[in-house]
Amino acid sequence: MTSSSSAHLPADNKVVIFVKRPGENNPPTVDCFDVIPIDSPTEKDITAEQCIVRTLFLSVDPAQRCRMNPSTGVDYLGPYEIGEPVDGMEGVGVVERAGSGSHLHVGDLVTGCIRLWTWTKYFVCDSSDLVKVNLPPSFSPSVILSCAGISGITALLGIRKKALIDRSRPQTIVVSGAAGSCGSLAGQIARIEGCSKVIGICGSDDKCKVLKEEFGFDNAINYKTEKVSDRLSELAPEGVDIYWDNVGGTISDNVIQSMNTGGRIVLCGQIAVYNTDLPYPPPLPDQTVQILKERNIERERYLVLTYKNEMDEAIAQLSEWLQQDKIKVKETIYDDLSSAPSAFVDMMTGKNIGKMLIRP
Repeated sequence: MTSSSSAHLPADNKVVIFVKRPGENNPPTVDCFDVIPIDSPTEKDITAEQCIVRTLFLSVDPAQRCRMNPSTGVDYLGPYEIGEPVDGMEGVGVVERAGSGSHLHVGDLVTGCIRLWTWTKYFVCDSSDLVKVNLPPSFSPSVILSCAGISGITALLGIRKKALIDRSRPQTIVVSGAAGSCGSLAGQIARIEGCSKVIGICGSDDKCKVLKEEFGFDNAINYKTEKVSDRLSELAPEGVDIYWDNVGGTISDNVIQSMNTGGRIVLCGQIAVYNTDLPYPPPLPDQTVQILKERNIERERYLVLTYKNEMDEAIAQLSEWLQQDKIKVKETIYDDLSSAPSAFVDMMTGKNIGKMLIRP
């Protein structure tokens, strides 16, 4: 086996355990999780094809809320089991020990390929489940999660596959959940791809400021203090052509009222109903359904996993834009694995700007 030294890994390992379901109609609370100390793996614990990984950053994502219910409602993601470790959509780490038959080496920066990422600091993994990542020296490994990971891929492919922006004419896009990781990227990518006006909806004046001053949105609406329908009438009198829907609920009903004939809705997420037992996507009010029908507005569920064979190309494009400073990312980072339950609960209540991450 290859290793950087024969010394043992540090003993300060922890793992996040799922201990309680919040109930389908309740928000998650920190006591749904427990963080317990565990032994760090040693070289004796790995086979020739395995390695030991030290987690550098963990991704915190709304989709994990669905896994807290007995059934997720989808066939591509299973529920958390009581007493079992929590795993997330993505992580990035560094190889600390590598088996003699591994294609990876000590010091390699890696992210997941076909596996979910356990919320722990040190763990054993099959090398074939990991992908080596090469980063320019000026970038933090966290950008793999905040830009060149699922959030960024979802934003890029969603805009290209579902928004169908027409560069030959002015088009207005509205993005809800716009200050989050995926929404903030979707708005920026829509601009690059040809949208002439980008409007974001978020939940605080600070977020509105970030959207306009850092992410380059034309305008932003604070749905907690402003009436979305009235503000859209002021900001987009020409009507809305594309709606990137991250939230659902009454916000989406208001946006749809402002949409033009032949408009398109990219149904990316419905965080407003994740703490309910409504099906996904949830049913719409009759008035909203009528508008969609009368104006011939397309509203399709969008699942990025449909485009697995295009993900590598998307990552390359996102990385290029990031290095060219054409897109910007923000990160909200909680330190230490013990903060993981709070990070998840706070993300679900919108306390993050950009990507919510844990640095174990």
